[in-house]
Amino acid sequence: MLVSETAKCGTTALPPPPRRGMSSLFFLSSNKNLSSSHYSLSSSFAGTTPGRTFSLSMMEENIENAEAIITKWDPSSSSYTKLTFVFQQSRKEAKEFLKAVKYLRSAMHALFGERFPSSKLVLAQNLMQIAMKRLEKEFYQILSASRDQLDPESVSSRSSSRTCKFYDEEEGEAGSEDELDIVGESITEVERVSVLAMSDLKSIADCMISSGYGKECAKIYKVIRKSMIDEGLYHLGIRRFKFSQIHKMDSEALENEINNWMKAAKIAVKTLFQGEKILCDHVFSASETINESCFYEITKEGATTLFSFPELIGKNKKVPERIFGLMELHEAVSDLWPETESVFSSESTSAIKLQALSLLLKLGDSVRSLLSDFESTIQKDSTKVLVPGGGIYPLTQKVMNYVTSLADYSIILSDILTDYPPPANSTFHETSFKSPMSDEGSTPAVSVHLAWLILVLLCKLDIKAEIYKDVGLAYLFLANNLHFIVEKVHHSPNLKLLLGEDWVAEHTKKVKLYASNYETTAWTKVLSSFPEKSFEMSSEMAKECFRRFNIAFEEAYRKQTSWIVEDVKLRDDLKVSIAQKLVPTYQEFYDTYLVMLTEEKNLELLVRFSPDDLSNYLSDLFHGTSTLVSSTASSSLPPRSCLPL
Repeated sequence: MLVSETAKCGTTALPPPPRRGMSSLFFLSSNKNLSSSHYSLSSSFAGTTPGRTFSLSMMEENIENAEAIITKWDPSSSSYTKLTFVFQQSRKEAKEFLKAVKYLRSAMHALFGERFPSSKLVLAQNLMQIAMKRLEKEFYQILSASRDQLDPESVSSRSSSRTCKFYDEEEGEAGSEDELDIVGESITEVERVSVLAMSDLKSIADCMISSGYGKECAKIYKVIRKSMIDEGLYHLGIRRFKFSQIHKMDSEALENEINNWMKAAKIAVKTLFQGEKILCDHVFSASETINESCFYEITKEGATTLFSFPELIGKNKKVPERIFGLMELHEAVSDLWPETESVFSSESTSAIKLQALSLLLKLGDSVRSLLSDFESTIQKDSTKVLVPGGGIYPLTQKVMNYVTSLADYSIILSDILTDYPPPANSTFHETSFKSPMSDEGSTPAVSVHLAWLILVLLCKLDIKAEIYKDVGLAYLFLANNLHFIVEKVHHSPNLKLLLGEDWVAEHTKKVKLYASNYETTAWTKVLSSFPEKSFEMSSEMAKECFRRFNIAFEEAYRKQTSWIVEDVKLRDDLKVSIAQKLVPTYQEFYDTYLVMLTEEKNLELLVRFSPDDLSNYLSDLFHGTSTLVSSTASSSLPPRSCLPL
């Protein structure tokens, strides 16, 4: 708002009460000697009158001299001055205008309280208000015309220390537009316009603040600069969301919004807000209070909106997969914290800084809450449905995919989980494993938490294995799932680094133990069909051994062709191990006692398998495709080769 009109210069009434700040102005303004020849006294006063008369006469002349240039640029005096701007028309005259205001202010200070014609004080006050009205128009015009040159991105790319000063009230000197260089560097035309605009704005602000019109100056600045910040945030896609909007978004839409926010937040803090901070600090360097007030009013709404989005994400429905978006938001806000703390460092903007800090804490709480919820999900899994063939339990795949992905965020998780107590068993991380990332015996919190989630899964798998009625199948189930877990860790560099080689080696041994227990329980009946090596038997006893072997092997084959080992290497290792135990033993028995039975009728029904047949049949195991045959059939298995004659 422009200053109000005041009484005409020629009135004889006492001057009206001073504007806001004017009383302090009268007492605080310095009473300096005037150096400019334009405002010097005529020689007729020198040495011919007493000191007091001399001073008052000098102030009177200063008022008269200031009146000439101030009334010339009175915005209400003519259409020309209403549409023309002194800083745009003549920079030299703009310099003289600012000097006139300075000396007018000094004159008013000197004359206040003196026995001096009231008309002169009224004139001085009228001139001051006209001057302020002019400077308000100039200030508004420079801000409006230089929007492109003073956009935050342009300002933030240059240090405020590089800007030159057009006019310094203390020195009374102005920079030369023709010789405008910055620290000895030539500048572009765009930079030149920007530097001059910043210098002019500072000169006007300094003058208005010194004259008691800082609030009027600040009001214009706030309106124009806030619109620029709001426009910049709008183009970045920063807008205020309602919780219901976030809640209704699907995963893809929400992920897009998070990615857009992270890119926009970086620009908003490092460019928009920081650029505005630089400009505010420069323009209102004469008043820390006005500086802080302007910056706060300009940025508070946009900054509050900016930092509200991640908080809404943290409050959204607790889906385990949301943890990754929350961790990315936490990382983005954490990375921006140094700039946020610096830009919003003043007392007036401390609320914004605290909002960002609170956001970091809330995002960390949300991540930890989701980790705890995920652990509970594992523990509460109550599915009674058995995995056919002892294959990979769906929960195993889900947990390991989740844990592997968490390991890829280990740096962020380390920050979030620092000083966060280890899960459930406080001695777990000391007794169960030691991460290779340990430092002086301490295990990183992220290693503890991920190892704990896997341990909770292993405990759940032990419970699930008990549901299988066949003990051999239960051990195969455990071998399958633990092997899957170890392979996941082995093929995830980040997870392997967090858990360590010792963890992998230890659990690989457990896989072998489960596999050995499977072989023992699933093939003991078959292997026990043979007599001790030193035992000699009759042909009838040999025939009985062959019959027992046929029944046991067919039963094992029929069951285990429906069992599953998805990992090729584990499957082949099991087949080789079984063959190494079974085939040589059968070969020896076969070679020893087949000769005794050559005269038997229907020998092919009695001795159904050759040693080579066993290897062929064993190759069918663990593919999940059972051979369905009648139990009353004379032979449950199709012949793979002919018996020797």
